[in-house]
Amino acid sequence: MITRVLLVVKHRLPWLWALVEWLNGKLFRLLHEKELRRQAKKAFAEFVLQGYVFRPLEADDLGALEALLERQGANRLRYFQPHGFDRSSLQAALKNPAFLMFGAFSGESLAGYFFLRCFWNRRCFVGRLIDQPHEGRGIGRVMNRIMYHTAWRSGFRCMTTISKHNRAIIRSHANNPSARLVGELANDYLLVEFLPEGSFEPSQRLEQ
Repeated sequence: MITRVLLVVKHRLPWLWALVEWLNGKLFRLLHEKELRRQAKKAFAEFVLQGYVFRPLEADDLGALEALLERQGANRLRYFQPHGFDRSSLQAALKNPAFLMFGAFSGESLAGYFFLRCFWNRRCFVGRLIDQPHEGRGIGRVMNRIMYHTAWRSGFRCMTTISKHNRAIIRSHANNPSARLVGELANDYLLVEFLPEGSFEPSQRLEQ
């Protein structure tokens, strides 16, 4: 119930959402930040891929993140809007203790961006973006493992929202053994939770 209310506030009441994010950041830092970052550090050490380095983003990485976002066409960003893409918006996201920003690096270039948007009530929303030349190389699988296990091991539910019109992502998650359909939201969105494989019935998986 709380999750649905937060989503309505985010999309319909931006002025109230700003206040929610500020308060959530304070509560998250007090209650959970240390543990989430500790578990993320362990996940980065555990889940790796040859040729790539996965790590949290720092202030010096924002230029690389801007370049990654600028390389994407409008269609690739149509359903990926976790925050603004200008430098001030990226800086605000990085300063938000409840928004954990991660990157997959190939040399000095940022090949992929992923994140955990966390809430004090032990909910995490995940998201990821892979630069097209690096797709199909296993980056997404490693991103997922880092995000999911960081959330699970910290005692958080791990979730995302998907537009019904985003057929590519729905097909992808239909083959994801961790994805469970929780319910439908307003504006043709689905609420999906990621759980360890075998912890729910096959009938609860997404349909392509």
